[in-house]
Amino acid sequence: MSVLSTDVEPSADVEVELRKAGRTKIRYPARLLADDGTRVTVRAPWAGAGVRDFGFVRFEPGDTFVEHYWRDRWYAVKEVYAADGALKGWYCDVTRPAVRSGGVLTVEDLDLDLWCAADRGAVLRLDEDEFAASGITEADPAAAAAAVRALDELERLAERGLLPRSPEALSTQPKE
Repeated sequence: MSVLSTDVEPSADVEVELRKAGRTKIRYPARLLADDGTRVTVRAPWAGAGVRDFGFVRFEPGDTFVEHYWRDRWYAVKEVYAADGALKGWYCDVTRPAVRSGGVLTVEDLDLDLWCAADRGAVLRLDEDEFAASGITEADPAAAAAAVRALDELERLAERGLLPRSPEALSTQPKE
């Protein structure tokens, strides 16, 4: 099944705005691949400056991300592809549900993350210390509980091989 939706202009561009603690952490351009009213899928080149080496994966210029955001889920799933098109794995952010207003897709990062290697040999829960230090448990207990449930759900999806995989999204759109 293709991630391309007939109700989306194939050349539509959006800006993805990742917010953290009420401030914009990063904002970058992306190609809108699909928006079915619940799930928004975009494709974007690695938006960071230079190489970011996490130890378990490197994000670098030439990498492409196919990013899935939901308006009714507390996470985002990003398929990470190397410049040669090989899947590196999935980087998953625990976020508040996404909001799309016109050409801007906004998500609020809640610190918890999950990495799943392409071969599923490594599924790593990340940044639980940052989440604990963020104060969200006291400031917004309902959001904190939703975030923890989302991380647990992501881990189950990763372990069962159910994270989205959309290689056709890379081949159906020209590279930026």
